[in-house]
Amino acid sequence: MTVNNDHLFIGGCWVKPSSDDTIAVSSASTGEALGCVPEAKELDVDLAVAAARKAFDDPSGWASWSPADRAAAMESLAVQFEARGKEFAHLVSSQNGMPITISEQIESQFAVILTRYFAELIRSTPLQEERPHLFGGTSIIKKEPAGVVAAIAPWNFPQSLAAFKYAPALAAGCTIVLKPSPETVLDSVLLSEAIEASDIPPGVINIVPAGREIGRYLVQHPGIDKVSFTGSTAAGRQIAEVCGRLLRPVTLELGGKSAAIILDDADLDLESIGENLFAATLLNNGQTCYLCTRILAPSSRYDEVVDLFEAFVSSLAVGDALDPGTQIGPVVSEQHRDRVEGFIASSLGDGARLVAGGGRPAGRDRGWFVEPTILADVDNRFKVAQEEIFGPVLSIIRYEDTDDAVRIANDCSYGLGGTVWTTDPDRGRSIAERMRTGTVGLNRYFPDPGSPFGGVKASGIGRELGPEGLGAYQTLKTIYA
Repeated sequence: MTVNNDHLFIGGCWVKPSSDDTIAVSSASTGEALGCVPEAKELDVDLAVAAARKAFDDPSGWASWSPADRAAAMESLAVQFEARGKEFAHLVSSQNGMPITISEQIESQFAVILTRYFAELIRSTPLQEERPHLFGGTSIIKKEPAGVVAAIAPWNFPQSLAAFKYAPALAAGCTIVLKPSPETVLDSVLLSEAIEASDIPPGVINIVPAGREIGRYLVQHPGIDKVSFTGSTAAGRQIAEVCGRLLRPVTLELGGKSAAIILDDADLDLESIGENLFAATLLNNGQTCYLCTRILAPSSRYDEVVDLFEAFVSSLAVGDALDPGTQIGPVVSEQHRDRVEGFIASSLGDGARLVAGGGRPAGRDRGWFVEPTILADVDNRFKVAQEEIFGPVLSIIRYEDTDDAVRIANDCSYGLGGTVWTTDPDRGRSIAERMRTGTVGLNRYFPDPGSPFGGVKASGIGRELGPEGLGAYQTLKTIYA
């Protein structure tokens, strides 16, 4: 399946771009060309922001629609997205290497779930509250849409994480300029078609495929009221600096280096925990921000944990992302593969022990494959234990007691995810409450659309999902009556 498009989706229609520059995308599994789209430039961003501004500011525009009417239009978008679900899954897997069974579960469905969730939430969420004024009279507190949103989505879950932003923003009454990542722009054409076929009015969602420079231009554009970004911590810091200077509200969901604390009473039977272990540690070839890539093992069961993970990764099928039997596909690009391999080499130089993987799978001469890799005897101070790799590499770190485990888990600049593995739920929860991170799973990990998701420290600012995610796209006005 190839996609070639020569127009941009701005203002509810397809417009000719301001330049002839294009973004070409290749298959992560084969390196073969998949297609290309126009590369948006500053003039295109200006046009997109103007369209979003008009759709927001118009007296009869999106912000003025009743919650019920906005919800109905959002549900029509969910229907159009759902009708293209298999195409979304195919395009995403082709571009970033996500195994097709994963993209069919997540990329073809999660955006639909989120759009319908926030449509229902805005129907049931009061937008006005009255409180007694302490000096007499009444204070009326109104929740109003934040305005025009710059939404910047990453390449690892391009459709799901775009929906993390546009679904609550739409529900709140905001309009949007969405910038997809250059590594995964072909599926944005399909999203544009779904929007065009839905009841979402022209200009409410505009899409500008581009790289970092245009992303910077969009973030600081004077017509933007709110920024929402998912991506690297380094880019997030730059965005935070710009938004701080402009006093512009921003939500940042950034990197992670999460810890899986395996307690001494944990069930280590691969048959019973394998599926949950995979989702928490290696989902999407390790290209997932919240994954537990630091495995904290008790000294009393250290060798047992190492053996478990060796058996675990050795059982995984590595192959073409579009093969339904594949569990681990390629990483997104040749450059990214080089980066992952550099981390593996660095860890061995620091003294880590290679237990499994570490190279490129036999017979995979095309595409950007890295074997799922287990490193044992890792010190938490090693680079491989402190920096985000974003690939199928897990580090096993020894701890002496639960206090030591919590100390190691928290000894990291990130704080996005985490898990605790135990047969005692109360004990697991008590450990989870001590971990300095935004989210923790007990014997499993998967984000809940109805609960806040986000991190602390270098993992970001603000929360997405749940009522808190809706609130991120609203401002408060108080009227003293």
